[in-house]
Amino acid sequence: MKEFLTEVRAMMDQIERGEEDFAGWVSRSKTIESFSRIPGDASTRRYYRVGSSGVSYIAMRMEVFTAEGASLPFLAVQKHLKAAGVDVPQVLDMDPARGFILLEDLGDVTLLRRLQGVSSSEVERHLFEGVIDSLVGLQFHASPKRSKTPIEAFNLRFDHKKLMWEVNHTIEHFYDTFLKRQFFGSDRRIMVDGFSDICTLLDQQPTVFTHRDFHSRNIMIAPAQPRERWVMIDFQDARMGPAQYDLASLLKDSYYQLEEAQITRLLDYYIVKWEAVSGERLDRDLFLRIFDLMSVQRNFKAIGSFASFLNRRGDPSYLKFIGNTFENIRRALLKYPEYAQLREVLFHYYYF
Repeated sequence: MKEFLTEVRAMMDQIERGEEDFAGWVSRSKTIESFSRIPGDASTRRYYRVGSSGVSYIAMRMEVFTAEGASLPFLAVQKHLKAAGVDVPQVLDMDPARGFILLEDLGDVTLLRRLQGVSSSEVERHLFEGVIDSLVGLQFHASPKRSKTPIEAFNLRFDHKKLMWEVNHTIEHFYDTFLKRQFFGSDRRIMVDGFSDICTLLDQQPTVFTHRDFHSRNIMIAPAQPRERWVMIDFQDARMGPAQYDLASLLKDSYYQLEEAQITRLLDYYIVKWEAVSGERLDRDLFLRIFDLMSVQRNFKAIGSFASFLNRRGDPSYLKFIGNTFENIRRALLKYPEYAQLREVLFHYYYF
């Protein structure tokens, strides 16, 4: 294993210098049988699949993290979630000076990929119920009350300031920069005030430990015995927030559209599951209202991220998801006449 890790590090160094002779490296290596780059997420991290002695690993390359070391958010949250019984990728090795982390290989099947093959709404529902079981486990068992060792994520929260920062980020990157819209009269103020009212209400809710990016692309379905593993990835931005935050990411996903009736059934399933695990009773009407408003803010934030990938990195690949994401916002706001002006302004400057 030591010689393998040395060779992987050498390859990481060569990649950093702009060399990518993958086939040549493998032919000259004593321990590496295969080496290839694989698609990553929306971040600037790079991922490589490395094979050795019949076992496959994932090499993650990121910015140097010498100052953070094991307190790097990805590593700290991974350790915390693992201790809480949440299934996360195993960390096998790291080199902060190289920005290198070696992870177990979970394969290529995400929840989104599995959903492409569902044969009925019942199969779809059962898949999401399994994920909700994992989410409730995270929210309950990874909470500060049940942690022996506090982590920095406990000090971070989706408060009004953070939620509104995300709103303004979308206005800047989507409306101002990407669409190049000019707001007239009080329209910008209507948008900001409407979201501020929503974010004030969200800020007042009880908090749980949140994954923060809990959608169908960040849940891996890995083969295992006696049953498949459902593994959470991309959790490094975890913080405290309303229970509806991750639930809105999952059920109002930009990448996969659920029917409203299915969402209602899954929300009821979540409530029953949470009450059984926590022993707490939830006000269903209030919970569903907060879910809707959280999905509005969460989806609006996603639109800003998609636009910023183009504005900052020249990556247009996420723009195709904006239509689905706006539809999530539209359907939610239609339920609340008090936000009619916000809805009208949002869609006027989107469509026209």
